Amino acid sequence: MQPSSCDTFVALPPSTEGHRVIFGKNADRPCDEVQEVVYFPAKDYSAGEKVECTYIEVDQVPHTYAVVLSKPAWMWGAEMGANEHQVCIGNEAVWGRESADDDEALLGMDLLRLGLERADKAEKAVNVIAELLEKYGQGGACMEDQCGFTYHNSFLITDRKEAWLLETSGKYWAAERVKGGYRNISNQYSITTKIDKEHPGMREYARSKGWWNGKSQFNFATVYSFTTTARIEAAGSRYYDGKKLLERSSGHITAETMMDILRDKDSGINMEGMFLSAGSMVSVIPTNPDLPGVHYFTATPDPERSVFKPFIFVKHAHQLKLTTSPCYGPNDPVKKKPRFQSKPDRRHELFIKHEVVAAAIDSYKDKGKKITDGMRQLEKKSLTEMEEILSNGIDQPDFLVDLFPSCVQKEVDFYSKNFK
Repeated sequence: MQPSSCDTFVALPPSTEGHRVIFGKNADRPCDEVQEVVYFPAKDYSAGEKVECTYIEVDQVPHTYAVVLSKPAWMWGAEMGANEHQVCIGNEAVWGRESADDDEALLGMDLLRLGLERADKAEKAVNVIAELLEKYGQGGACMEDQCGFTYHNSFLITDRKEAWLLETSGKYWAAERVKGGYRNISNQYSITTKIDKEHPGMREYARSKGWWNGKSQFNFATVYSFTTTARIEAAGSRYYDGKKLLERSSGHITAETMMDILRDKDSGINMEGMFLSAGSMVSVIPTNPDLPGVHYFTATPDPERSVFKPFIFVKHAHQLKLTTSPCYGPNDPVKKKPRFQSKPDRRHELFIKHEVVAAAIDSYKDKGKKITDGMRQLEKKSLTEMEEILSNGIDQPDFLVDLFPSCVQKEVDFYSKNFK
């Protein structure tokens, strides 16, 4: 299968307004896949416990941080998310000279979630993912069927101070620190000669395969990418268009800027077709540690026809029931071997309501515009309310325990009002 997704962005001061880090990602996935947004509180574990990921179990750690995730409903891992320490991660599928492994191991999405659960800084998340990758490997089907769709992974990781780009090929990896400005990634390797961390055997492995002569300057993207670029041409055009969109607003990038980029269809960043933008995320993280981060999620496909809704980490935050898909437990076809013998209905309540609305927007021009305008008004109201919190902090955290669910309920009520 040809590269078809995704795009992840980060902007740091001085490219942003208000001394903030702005993170954004579209999770481009198969058109029939449901993306859910879920919250898991921090938790302590006993010695020797295991955590069951999508395909394999790994050793659990004594403590995991609270996380909010946007994830394909069938898998354990996530396409994107954040934790209570304002670490945000998005992942991309990448292909290169090394074949992606069909053997079941950790998916890139599992690595992303584990990184968020275990790291309170972006650099620590790089270390966590690298250690897990070397210990357990990456591999297994990345779609909910038997097509053998597999890939390596790259990750864009940020916190309040900096961002890291981590790119992998099998168990080998390289990482680059980003201290300011902006950076985006797509479905291609983009770390070149600036490598701030790496697998100790990464260069020697490349030399042993004949990809690098051991003498010329080492360029990770050149060495580990395909010898021709035809396979990643689509990803390349999205990467360069995304970079231009960031550059256009450099010095003034805001949450709204990032949302507009994720909604851009001319570039292909907002993807349509067999692969589409199944869920979107934008995070606003003040560099001031006394101020909260705000993490916006759609939980529905196509950000152009979706509402970004805010989540803030506070104690006793409520579960996100309206964006949580049905659970099938041990009877889930993903858990049974052979896997993927059937596909259960994984639509959550917001997804079901949104399906009807999206179809109406496509079918009725005037009514569709009215609905879209109403959705934007809901979003704008949330952005205005969150600006006060981002600037002045939280006076009464208990008022925010139901923030995301209440915004989802307002969206559901809006849909119901327009489709009686």
